Amino acid sequence: MSFEILPEWSLKRRKGTAISLPLLLQLLSDIKSGGSISSAAARASLSYRHAWGMLRDFEREFSAPLLEKARGKGTVLTPLAEKLIWADKRIHARLSPILESFASELEAILTGELSALRIVASHGFAVEALIKRLHADRFPVEISYRGSLESVSALSRGECDLAGFHVPVGELKQAAYPFLKWLNPQKHALIRLAFRTQGLIIARKNPKNIVGLQDLLRKDLHFVNRQSGSGTRTLFELLLSRENINARSINDYDNTEYTHSAVAAFVASGMADVGFGIETAARRFDLDFIPIAQEHYLFACRSIDLESSMIRSACQSMQSASLRESIAALAGYDGAQSGTVASFQEIFF
Repeated sequence: MSFEILPEWSLKRRKGTAISLPLLLQLLSDIKSGGSISSAAARASLSYRHAWGMLRDFEREFSAPLLEKARGKGTVLTPLAEKLIWADKRIHARLSPILESFASELEAILTGELSALRIVASHGFAVEALIKRLHADRFPVEISYRGSLESVSALSRGECDLAGFHVPVGELKQAAYPFLKWLNPQKHALIRLAFRTQGLIIARKNPKNIVGLQDLLRKDLHFVNRQSGSGTRTLFELLLSRENINARSINDYDNTEYTHSAVAAFVASGMADVGFGIETAARRFDLDFIPIAQEHYLFACRSIDLESSMIRSACQSMQSASLRESIAALAGYDGAQSGTVASFQEIFF
């Protein structure tokens, strides 16, 4: 048994009552893709009359149209309707990892599961794929998403069995040094999950002609950042330092989001021209991507736990062909070594 908590928002009417928005958002999304109210209504299992009445009701509430006719294109969305769709995508991108963590905690409490594998990890697409694999294998797991440093510090306090974090490769290995405050080669072991690429997330077809980090200093560009303390923010600031870029010279540097998907949604909505994150997030929002740096995504555990049944089973799931294929299907990811042990020398020195 597993639980799922999904974000849902509603519109509070002038009268004081609230009406849920998911069905409206589904209709608008289907109209956008198909250009037809009737086909969108059919996909939502609604009559044309019901769908049209709902759209009109919302237009009255917003005091603005949601649809308009375009020659040769059928019914198209107004800017307001487009903003509603992007707002919903931003909500899901920002809240889904938090709600997934909460659902996992509730599942452990309500089912009384005491033997679940406790994972505290920096959020990422390969981690999501692993959790799905573990659930499919009926492997009890409790996931809590936190920053990379928070994750390894949780391991040091005995709050989890696996701590997920990411560190760059090559000359930027220095970004990994703070982890050594919490990780000890004599006490801990490292397990590979994935190799991945981080870079600039930009609008499709690159209308602003962005080619690299130096472009972030341009005054016509607006940036969306990751939150302070995240591994991605640390990596980004090291990259800026390497190129002698003053972070405070970047427009909207303090404009932050908490996940790669939220950064991509922000760019896709047109609220920013560029962000820094994972290629998978860019592709899922139909955006372009400029690769900048590569990194390992790893799990740390206590060395003595490598032989425990839980960690051995988790490693077997990571080494499975199905999971490695799932990771390989993620843009910018490589899962060929998933589930294998890495040395501290290789990762940190």
